[in-house]
Amino acid sequence: MKPAKLQAGDEIRIISPSMSLGVIAEEQIVAATKKLEAFGFTVSFSKHAYERDGFDSSSVDSRLEDLHSAFSDPKVKGILTTLGGFNCNQLLRGLDFGLIAANPKRLCGYSDITVLQNAIYAKTGLITYSGPHFSTLSMRHGNEYTSDYFVKMMMEDEEVDVLPSEQWSDDAWYLDQENRVFEANAGPYAIHEGYAEGTIIGGNLCTLNLLQGTEFMPSLRDAILFVEDDYESRPENFDRDLQSLLHQPGFAQVKALIIGRFQRASQMTPEILRSIIKSKKELNHLPVIADVNFGHVSPIFTFPVGGRAVVKASEQKTELRISE
Repeated sequence: MKPAKLQAGDEIRIISPSMSLGVIAEEQIVAATKKLEAFGFTVSFSKHAYERDGFDSSSVDSRLEDLHSAFSDPKVKGILTTLGGFNCNQLLRGLDFGLIAANPKRLCGYSDITVLQNAIYAKTGLITYSGPHFSTLSMRHGNEYTSDYFVKMMMEDEEVDVLPSEQWSDDAWYLDQENRVFEANAGPYAIHEGYAEGTIIGGNLCTLNLLQGTEFMPSLRDAILFVEDDYESRPENFDRDLQSLLHQPGFAQVKALIIGRFQRASQMTPEILRSIIKSKKELNHLPVIADVNFGHVSPIFTFPVGGRAVVKASEQKTELRISE
């Protein structure tokens, strides 16, 4: 089930299903709002978006109310999450999947939002979008790639060829917007060669794994798995989290593995990642591409969870095309 493309004049609702909008600096809220308005959208904020408890989030009831209100409000065409965090999976038992299915809309975010995206797809078939948070759009420099791919996926009809950005960054941009650290992007590389077509599943790996063994875990049949993780995922953590996913029923039917860019603090290197992937016999027959422009670095592209991907991987060149 594919939600309608966004158009200029549409209302975008900002919700906080994980961390609160109250943790975001006011100047960044203004900047992100102006960015969405520059795309032609109007922006509204959910009733409890700023609510903030001791975990920098809000109550389950508040977050569910805001999410359900965003889907049920006929004026709202798109939904953006404030930020990631740690507790989106608290919402799953309370979600009204019937309401969501009856009001298909474009929900976008990443990181902790992975549980919502994959659970919604598993329970309703509705495509959702892994891409920038609302707060991401307040970035002043080096964000053109993120904005361009957001517009391509959310507003345009063509298939999207994912090309590497010219530069990438892993700095704390939200603390200092002017003194940024960028480095040249060598682009993605193939660990295993091959060709595959399939359905996109995934996002943040450790968050996706929270769905294992539940009714909210999507099928891995014919899946193109997109996985990434943040600075807390050192090589040994990534290895065991990936292994846990490989043990899931149906993994033998997965078609390809696409790995996002790691943060520097993870201490992952291409050599270590290659050794991890080569140690997994379950991956021997799959094309595997790494250092793709998504994850907890910038910039990132927007991809549809439940959409389609075509992967071509060789030592000389990698290609990735996504569509709904």
